[in-house]
Amino acid sequence: MIKGQVKWFDATKGFGFVVCDDDEGDILLHANVLRNFGRSSVAEGARILIEVQVTDRGRQASVIHEIDAPENEVVETESEDTPSIPDVADDIPFLPARVKWFDKAKGFGFANVFGSEDDIFLHVEILRHYGLSDLQPGEAISVRIIAGARGKMAGEVQSWDHVIQKGS
Repeated sequence: MIKGQVKWFDATKGFGFVVCDDDEGDILLHANVLRNFGRSSVAEGARILIEVQVTDRGRQASVIHEIDAPENEVVETESEDTPSIPDVADDIPFLPARVKWFDKAKGFGFANVFGSEDDIFLHVEILRHYGLSDLQPGEAISVRIIAGARGKMAGEVQSWDHVIQKGS
């Protein structure tokens, strides 16, 4: 098992790279390996614990055991639309939701809790804070909903199976 840090990951291309401290080069992280962990994306700078296999093309991640959100970065340009990362109370339950749409370039999107047509606002900074970088339409996620400036918003976003894995 190797600990590393996500150098970059592009969900559209379906791969990215992990760097670690062993000076043996970057490790390929394929979207299939990430999906097997229950995610479709991972944020740049996230800490990751992986199993690695050596192939003719170099090292590749074969199994992910853990992903930790990246260290908080200082955002130089903040606007009133950029939410601060809220302290979400532990007693707010995680709810199963499905991504309606998410545009990484715009920095936001919406999801719906199962059984409800109400839109839940998703902001890219909240995703990054919890180790995600992008979401795909139809993707299943777990959210803790809070009151935002314009209505319901996700104060915490995790992978679909996060509640089961962490016992939250």
